[in-house]
Amino acid sequence: MIGNDNSYVECLVASKASPLVVILKYVSFGLAIFFLLSTLLLNANIICLLLFIAAVAGYYFAKQNADIEYEYQYCDKEISIDKILNKSSRKHIGTYEVEKIAVMAPSGSYHLSDYKNQTFKTLDFSAKNKNAQPDPTYTFYYDGKEKIVFEPNSEMVAAIKAVAPRKVFTD
Repeated sequence: MIGNDNSYVECLVASKASPLVVILKYVSFGLAIFFLLSTLLLNANIICLLLFIAAVAGYYFAKQNADIEYEYQYCDKEISIDKILNKSSRKHIGTYEVEKIAVMAPSGSYHLSDYKNQTFKTLDFSAKNKNAQPDPTYTFYYDGKEKIVFEPNSEMVAAIKAVAPRKVFTD
């Protein structure tokens, strides 16, 4: 954090990988070994070589998506969310203006009940730890179109609440 005015806060959250992605990573690695050995030892044809390349590509993408972190940045009344894959590549997910947020509260809060029966595009940028107690996730409804779930730290929540005190609830 720079200064005491909470004009810039960032938070990094490691996301739990889906069990399907972890299984896919190991299966594709095993298939890559199998196809490589069959190509080299059994003098197999070009199809085995192509299957080896496909298995390696599958392993690469599964490995990238098995280790995901989300970085939240709050600066100048904007929340910016980036996705970091395998601690090496970064993808900007989106920038959300605090002025366009309808309400932001802990995910289980009664303040969100007015929006439960409405249909929104839901985006989950949290650690996806369903057993965490208490639930560290916050939800905000953005621009009447999106429901964003994320895990900001207390400094970030305080900074956003300082700008929009009637929209941000900490229950």
